[in-house]
Amino acid sequence: MSSPQDAGFGVPADQRYFEDYQAGASYEFGTVTVGEQEIVDFASRYDPQSFHVDPAAAQQGPFGGLIASGWHSCALMMRLFADHYLPTTASLGSPGVDDLRWLKPVRPGDRLRLRVRVVEARLSRSDPSRGIVRTFAELVDQVGEPVLSMTVVSLLRSRQGAAAEPAAPPASG
Repeated sequence: MSSPQDAGFGVPADQRYFEDYQAGASYEFGTVTVGEQEIVDFASRYDPQSFHVDPAAAQQGPFGGLIASGWHSCALMMRLFADHYLPTTASLGSPGVDDLRWLKPVRPGDRLRLRVRVVEARLSRSDPSRGIVRTFAELVDQVGEPVLSMTVVSLLRSRQGAAAEPAAPPASG
């Protein structure tokens, strides 16, 4: 049975493989609300610029108020991507992302959702037991405007590759 996180695929994440990602398919998932303290905490640890960590200083800064670090926005996107889009049993990691863009500041109280479109899905030439899926991913705010975009390259096990894997050895006891 599909859960809301599996909306649109017709296949739950724990049964999804490379073959379930079709070029041209689009999906929207999840909602996350960004809190002021979360922005400050993340930036204090990883990107301590005044417009990320000091609400008073941020008022006088280039954005007229506190904004999330772009890297925080990437982390939020990745959480939604992992929770809703990637297959839980067939994901083999990623060699990277292309064309990362921070399009609009993320502010306290913004409600973000993930919008994805499969750009390309092809079997690997070097290892046909897995496929390569290129996905255009956007974080979209509460008014439907993208705040971040990137193209994610994912390596996914194919059903054939999963079937060819050796069985796990029995547990000793």
